[in-house]
Amino acid sequence: MRVYADNAATTAASQVAIDAMLPYLNKVYGNPSSLHSVGQEAKEALDAARATVAQCLGCEPREIIFTSGGSEADNQAIISAARFGALKGKKHILSTAFEHHAVLHTLKKLEKEGFEVELLPVGELGTVTPEQVAKAIRPDTALVTIMYANNEIGSILPIPEIGRVCHEKGVLFHTDAVQAAGHLHINVKEQNIDMLSLSGHKFHGPKGVGVLYARQGIPLTNIIEGGAQERGKRGGTENVPGIAAMAAALKEACANMDENTKKVTALRDRLIDGIAKIPHCALNGARSPRLPGNVNFCFEGIEGESLLLLLDAKGISASSGSACTSGSLDPSHVLLAIGRPHEVAHGSLRLTLCEENTAEEVDEIIRAVTETVEYLRGFSPVWRDLQSGKRDYILK
Repeated sequence: MRVYADNAATTAASQVAIDAMLPYLNKVYGNPSSLHSVGQEAKEALDAARATVAQCLGCEPREIIFTSGGSEADNQAIISAARFGALKGKKHILSTAFEHHAVLHTLKKLEKEGFEVELLPVGELGTVTPEQVAKAIRPDTALVTIMYANNEIGSILPIPEIGRVCHEKGVLFHTDAVQAAGHLHINVKEQNIDMLSLSGHKFHGPKGVGVLYARQGIPLTNIIEGGAQERGKRGGTENVPGIAAMAAALKEACANMDENTKKVTALRDRLIDGIAKIPHCALNGARSPRLPGNVNFCFEGIEGESLLLLLDAKGISASSGSACTSGSLDPSHVLLAIGRPHEVAHGSLRLTLCEENTAEEVDEIIRAVTETVEYLRGFSPVWRDLQSGKRDYILK
């Protein structure tokens, strides 16, 4: 049995998304900036997709900028807020220690330009409170950027409440909602969000297309210079096939969200309960609130990469953290941020489910993980030292 359990890395494109994309590849293939009828047909598709995305997010179509994905949207949101703040003498930016690298690396870049970045601790459950944010905001704070839900451990943060604090203090608020869009109910107006990033391939849309929502009145800095596309804020011919497919996928995900959440949450809990029976392992992040499909465990005495390779040989596709850092040998910064020691953080496994997964597949994952952890521990010198008492167990 082949089981795909890495949906936080990417999802299969839905048939709805594929059907929405195809006409704009070989029939309505004009450039939406062209004035002729073929181009204007493409522009109509672009406008329709923008309206669909706006409706799903609870905003106006003119507040939607199409990008190449979540990373570009994060970059543009953060750099725009930083530049705007600097004009008013505000160069303090507030974020968290376990953001996606699209956020953290952009903040590191801004630090080199003289901005002061403060990363809030997220505690062992992987969250921050509105009170933490309120206490940390200063008169010179230009931006608060906090993810909606964590990509590795599935924590859902109190975004509406954090946004309310930011608005009360007159500070712009951005959230990276790449893992949340299409899976959690989002309304940017009701939830006090000024800017939001999302990526199409996380909810059964295509790769290479995303969205930046920016509340009307927020001045955006161009990250990509070129033509006057996207109201002059993002140069380059729009990816009409991808955008049409993303909008269709998001609409479908939002329409079926409650049903999908109920099913996937039940599968997630079944998986957590099954894996938790393995000795000396621990669930990373809070059990609730948690993304419906996210399961992340640490196993003492083994290496995560060995676990991944052997699971793949058994037909289980999983990850040990963010797919964007899979080439790194360093332990996950997210797991370190929630207090996992290096030796435990190295033995992590992320399994992320979607509505296409089944109970039978979950049981197969449990069986394969249990067998593989036992096998790896059988020749692990660290595990031998733990069992002999030379080392103390960290995960009880």
